[in-house]
Amino acid sequence: MRYPYADIDDVEDDIRETILAVSEKSGFVPNVFLSLARRPAEFRAFFAYYDALMEKETGNLTKGDREMIVTATSAVNNCLYCVVAHGAVLRIMEKKPLVADQVAVNYRQADITDRQMAMLDFAMTVCTEPWTLSDADFAALAEHGFDDEDAWDIGAITGFFGLSNRMAHVGGMMPNPEFYLMGRVPRERK
Repeated sequence: MRYPYADIDDVEDDIRETILAVSEKSGFVPNVFLSLARRPAEFRAFFAYYDALMEKETGNLTKGDREMIVTATSAVNNCLYCVVAHGAVLRIMEKKPLVADQVAVNYRQADITDRQMAMLDFAMTVCTEPWTLSDADFAALAEHGFDDEDAWDIGAITGFFGLSNRMAHVGGMMPNPEFYLMGRVPRERK
């Protein structure tokens, strides 16, 4: 860690409330919150855009799809923090304990649907060669039920986490140990 994490007792009230709400839900404070809390304006902007992209209820992307995009593109960007943290959420959302590792190593061999494969193909183009996007890329998405707004969402998630990946590298941010085990053992249904 290159920059010290903020002390939760020293952050502004709205930021503390956000961090405590996440902690209550997850059982721990993800390091990204304490890392960004040292810069309040950036914390607020980051999490406002995060919520706009990842928590929206409209469009054809599920929460699992969104986490899959983050996991796959973060792997290309070699971002340990985001692969581990979002991979944990992906395992939970998809109820598949192996999927995050498969997607992170080689999504083309992962146990995912053809629809998700098309989604990740588009995300990877945005991540690695965005200047090559053409109508054919959008048409490939449309064949799997994605519309232009979904393509925008895929691109926005990919772009936003490109920023997140880079800042995790700059800050030397490491995943919380709790993330590594989340979603690995399927929960029994009641």
